Amino acid sequence: MKLLTQNMLKSHVKGVKLGYPLRLEAEKIEMKEVEYNQSFIVKMLDRIKYNVLYSTAQSLDMAEGLPELPPDNAEDNDAFLRAVHHVLLEIEIVEGKLICPETEREFPIKKGIPNMLLNEDEV
Repeated sequence: MKLLTQNMLKSHVKGVKLGYPLRLEAEKIEMKEVEYNQSFIVKMLDRIKYNVLYSTAQSLDMAEGLPELPPDNAEDNDAFLRAVHHVLLEIEIVEGKLICPETEREFPIKKGIPNMLLNEDEV
């Protein structure tokens, strides 16, 4: 699972009001090189929650090169865009879990796939 995915997922357990952001606890992480596409990263800046990306990267000790806040010239800052590209697309969570901030419900990640299926009593 890429951090791009984690940035967009939320919990839908019955009774949960926000369910976002899901806390990530990684057990196995791999780095996978992905071709850099500047226009894709620029478009994603408007769609992601940067503060969530930054705090997740920090919790994994992988925030090197990411500033706490995006720079004013983010769309034109190649070093910043490459750092975001790396964190969003090249960090692969192979094993771990996502945790709902409201219920502490754990969603396992196995072989890079988060299992967000709910039990019958959670729907």
